[in-house]
Amino acid sequence: MSEKSYADPTALGLFGLAIVTLVASSQKLGLATGVSYLIPWEIFLGAAAQIVAGILDYKKKNIFGGTAFFAYGLFWMAMALSALINTGSLGEVLQSGVDTREMGFAFIGYLILTIFLTIGATETNKVLFFIFLFICFLFLGLSVSTFVTEGGVHTAFHKIAAVSEMIIALLSFYGSGANVLNNHFGRSFLPIGKPFGVFVKR
Repeated sequence: MSEKSYADPTALGLFGLAIVTLVASSQKLGLATGVSYLIPWEIFLGAAAQIVAGILDYKKKNIFGGTAFFAYGLFWMAMALSALINTGSLGEVLQSGVDTREMGFAFIGYLILTIFLTIGATETNKVLFFIFLFICFLFLGLSVSTFVTEGGVHTAFHKIAAVSEMIIALLSFYGSGANVLNNHFGRSFLPIGKPFGVFVKR
């Protein structure tokens, strides 16, 4: 199949991100409790949908989109597996070896990746840029609240993570809808904002 045979997978990837962050943020904000019903959404929307989008972007030779969707898809797969381990679903031996600081280091690693992606997003569109910007705040909040497990600092950064995640969900819904409708109608039906033009002069 030629490159032209592949449609833009951005709408699918952003929809997967929107759903999983909406469900995850509801738990962080105290609107829902437990993780049992979060796990399926992490696997199928957070992971599978974004991995499929990443594969298609790579086939279109879009390194930026492929890396972003694939990396975040794998993140949500790891989060689902971590939840299963933490709840003892995969056995007491694995559960007894849990050290949340390892998760904190993973969050830092994803924060570093997201900073690079945010720089790259300045030359995509403004909706994507702000999605990545708030993902930076999400991983900052997750990193600090994971290492500082109690007190005002933990509460503050946990709240930063929760609010950022909800904003990511709302922006991703808009971005997904805009991608579908703009491509469907062949015009800017929903504006997504032009690139900033900071690093690439247009």
